[in-house]
Amino acid sequence: MMANLFDQFMSPTYLGMPLIVLALGLPWILWPSPSTRWLNNRLITLQSWFLNRFTQQLLLPINTGGHKWALILASLMTFLLSMNLLGLLPYTFTPTTQLSLNMGLAVPFWLATVIIGMRNQPTAALGHLLPEGTPTPLIPVLIVIETISLFIRPLALGVRLTANLTAGHLLIQLIATAAFTLMTTMTTVALLTTSILFLWTLLEIAVAMIQAYVFVLLLSL
Repeated sequence: MMANLFDQFMSPTYLGMPLIVLALGLPWILWPSPSTRWLNNRLITLQSWFLNRFTQQLLLPINTGGHKWALILASLMTFLLSMNLLGLLPYTFTPTTQLSLNMGLAVPFWLATVIIGMRNQPTAALGHLLPEGTPTPLIPVLIVIETISLFIRPLALGVRLTANLTAGHLLIQLIATAAFTLMTTMTTVALLTTSILFLWTLLEIAVAMIQAYVFVLLLSL
């Protein structure tokens, strides 16, 4: 039974070809491109407003030199948000439930921030490894602990995104299976379970959006 539940997270294939490439490329097709007209339609206007507000919120704690990262961070958030939401549709596949994909996104961005920090502000970057006012006997221990926490950060980013989406998909399938099984024997309980499934689906939509934002926010910090 557990193996069947986790089959939904396997990369689908059709005629021997993996469909994960289609799942990764489809989100970019669904986002309309801005036109050259003075006045855009409502969809493009809403999309531009959303991206502007997100970028503005993301760059608040970042200094002016870090604003050059706005385009790539906004693109990453849009990419994650689209895949997370599309994965909630029936008969679809969610690439962000794969730890390999999430780690492939987290490690390069994390490494880029560490390298740029060491290059531009080496004193401040190394100063984060030792809090101010630390007693002398604790200095070696804290340096080791902070170094380990620094290297664990990309793993935590990837595992957080994978675990939240995987747990949500599993609960949706479990509740849906229970509602379908109880429909013929206990109709009242089945209707109650279906209402819980509806509420949980709304919660998963919120989780899909929040996890995309949190992933990019923690990268930018």
